[in-house]
Amino acid sequence: MTITLVSTSQPKKIAPAVVSYHRTELAIILSIYGRMVAAGEWRDYGISSLQDVAVFSIFRHASENPVYRIEKRPKLANKQGIYCLIGMNGQVLKRGHDLKTVLAVLERKMIRAVSG
Repeated sequence: MTITLVSTSQPKKIAPAVVSYHRTELAIILSIYGRMVAAGEWRDYGISSLQDVAVFSIFRHASENPVYRIEKRPKLANKQGIYCLIGMNGQVLKRGHDLKTVLAVLERKMIRAVSG
């Protein structure tokens, strides 16, 4: 007599990984954000962590569309770069592998906002 065990339970599905910003990345972003808030240019932000992208949205007013979106897409790390800065109209302003170089566009805009 042979006894065979049959499992009726489903195999555990591994939850898909969610892309999010690391503490060091947020420190860089929030440094620029804080300076622009102090200059009176920006007023609010939002962070979204999705399955394939993390988005940091910057708003001039809370009820508007974002002025800028900083996206992190790990799937593009070997191609165009993991980070992307997108303008209000959906236009890609800068792509790259280094967050500081991508956000250099915002640094130039901050100099104009403070001095102008």
